Amino acid sequence: MAEAIPTFPGNILFSTSPSISRLSPLLLRPSQTHKRQTVAGNSPTGVRCQAVGSEATPAVAKTKKKNRYEMENLTTWLLKQEQAGHIDSELTIVLSSISLACKQIASLLQRSAIINVTGAQGTVNIQGEDQKKLDVISNELFCNCLRSSGRTGIIASEEEDVPVAVEETYSGNYIVVFDPIDGSANIDTALTTGSIFGIYGPDQQCLLDIDDDSTLDQAKEKCIISVCQPGSNLLAAGYCLYSSSVVFTLSLGKGVYAFTLDPAYGEFVLTLENITIPKSGKIYSFNEGNYDLWDDKLKKYLDHLRKPGPNGKPYSGRYIGCLVGEIHRMLLCGGIYGNPKNKNSKNGNLRLLYECAPMSYLVEQAGGKAIDGHQRILDIKPMQIHQRTPIFLGSPDEVEELEKCLA
Repeated sequence: MAEAIPTFPGNILFSTSPSISRLSPLLLRPSQTHKRQTVAGNSPTGVRCQAVGSEATPAVAKTKKKNRYEMENLTTWLLKQEQAGHIDSELTIVLSSISLACKQIASLLQRSAIINVTGAQGTVNIQGEDQKKLDVISNELFCNCLRSSGRTGIIASEEEDVPVAVEETYSGNYIVVFDPIDGSANIDTALTTGSIFGIYGPDQQCLLDIDDDSTLDQAKEKCIISVCQPGSNLLAAGYCLYSSSVVFTLSLGKGVYAFTLDPAYGEFVLTLENITIPKSGKIYSFNEGNYDLWDDKLKKYLDHLRKPGPNGKPYSGRYIGCLVGEIHRMLLCGGIYGNPKNKNSKNGNLRLLYECAPMSYLVEQAGGKAIDGHQRILDIKPMQIHQRTPIFLGSPDEVEELEKCLA
């Protein structure tokens, strides 16, 4: 325990303790000159000890330095959100099961060429797209993790023909929609891929008695369709980016947070808090190979982006071929992404339920905007499980400028 040190009338503090500046509000101050002075009849003067007077600058409280080993993982963060009343314990379990599926998929992607899971599966999904081996495997991983959580009632995947009802033994209340591998065409060339998910609460007007058969008949499918609500009803949404880092990005309706997978611990660690998309950016992302198939108004907008701006530079074009990669870059750097309708795809290419709604939710939570060209994406109610929609999303300035061009 530090000993109290008395002060003296001359405002001089005498102490041999080397830590006195930390234990006392008195500060050691040098004299006005640092040179040794010799005055007749006096000894040389050196350093003068003086108490802090009313005219001196007050001591500043030290801020606690963050320990280099101190980190917050996804599990801890979710428990804090639960304690704060933002989510319940069941949603915490569902999100944890999704993060586990993402870790497993990340591991498979990193070893895909070694364990021979690259290439086509030889099957076609409900949209008529050729499935990759990892499309099928990742879909199974997601479904298994969600079933085993015991908190999921209905699972809807891009790779499934119809929504899947979880067996009653393992059934919960939440509805989870997901695209297990976004940008699967990039797998064989080791480029960016990702997973997308959205979570809805149960629709009390359309509750089902789930039997042991996980295949839904037509009546139940019709009911599930009514449960597939507009994106504005999402309770949580996110994506996992598989690239040079594995990044799990999530929103619970109170901002956007990113967690990076630390391979040394196998844990997602909080690395970005309250992500805010820049008000404007200098990057646009469109598949310009379809330029001649687009509407003239959209062409005019893109021609505008390619012209030099006030700084003498045009926008930069970037296209990854993976929605997760495009949106991740946009959240951090700003700009605009578009996947419009064209003469061959009247309704666009991306699925509303699994891709557009969750990503629009994240972009809006970060301060951006997301539209189909005329209305807000989150206001569109799906009429079909695999319904497609055009989409434009990004920085508010860019999206508002596009709205003016398309009006």
